[in-house]
Amino acid sequence: MDSRLYNLILEAKETALILVLGPTASGKTRFAIKLAQILNGEIISADSRQVYKNMDIGTGKDLFEYKNAAIEYHLIDALEAGQKYNLQQFQLDYNIALEKIKNQSKKPILCGGSGLYLEAAIAPKLNTQIPENPSFRATLQSRTLAELNQIWVELKQDKRQNYPDLSTHKRAIRAIEIAQFLIDNPAFNFATRTIDKYLVFGIEPTLNQRRKNIEVRLQSRLKNGMIEEVESLVKAGLSKEELIYYGLEYKYLALYLYGHLTFEQMYQQLLIAIQQFAKRQMTYFRKMEKEGIKINWFKPEEINEIYDYQG
Repeated sequence: MDSRLYNLILEAKETALILVLGPTASGKTRFAIKLAQILNGEIISADSRQVYKNMDIGTGKDLFEYKNAAIEYHLIDALEAGQKYNLQQFQLDYNIALEKIKNQSKKPILCGGSGLYLEAAIAPKLNTQIPENPSFRATLQSRTLAELNQIWVELKQDKRQNYPDLSTHKRAIRAIEIAQFLIDNPAFNFATRTIDKYLVFGIEPTLNQRRKNIEVRLQSRLKNGMIEEVESLVKAGLSKEELIYYGLEYKYLALYLYGHLTFEQMYQQLLIAIQQFAKRQMTYFRKMEKEGIKINWFKPEEINEIYDYQG
């Protein structure tokens, strides 16, 4: 086995939390499951869509891999499809799962492609803990960006809110929302706990590998029931708008099933959307590194020997 990987596995045995990240279709789940076998661990999903029941193929739950390896998992199949899930709820659920795993003397392994969720798990930030206020946001939607910037400046500022990014309409509204929340809730308890002893494994295919993996996986999913999965969600009562809300596979298959796209149009547009999504994931992981989170990157071929490793 690659000596760097072997040494990191030894280090992981003494680490409080393991993170496994990478772009979509990079093999994160398989790698995390093997680590769980080696380290006596359980896996927490850091995926905003795997929490939903009956959304299996499109979200890539790979439940058969967990079952075959006899590895326990958390934050998968926790909600009914149609419900809403957000970062604040993830943080609550994550902390519950984390304590449960630790109380069983198991190793927690956080696995996923959502950089926002992964980052919030090890270094919670103020803006990820303030709940959204749709009715308040609605009062700001018609304002120009310049007006929004002025509103933020005129608000009484809380020292806990660093100067935010006000460069877009959406970000400016969120900054005002946070500032107003802190004004209305001066005793708000901001959780500043961070986990210092963590280890991050990253899987990074080459660009060509990534594109090929995504295309092969998409073709396999379409042949093995993904269309039928979305059809069953429609029959269960989910609207076109709800499916579009879940994005990517569910958005484009909904547009296909409702007759807005041909099969070929759906396939090509979905393939491009997934490729773009993977690129955004890598951009976010690079941002995490710039902010001081060390990611130990491996190419897929560099970790292949781990699957024969017995520990």
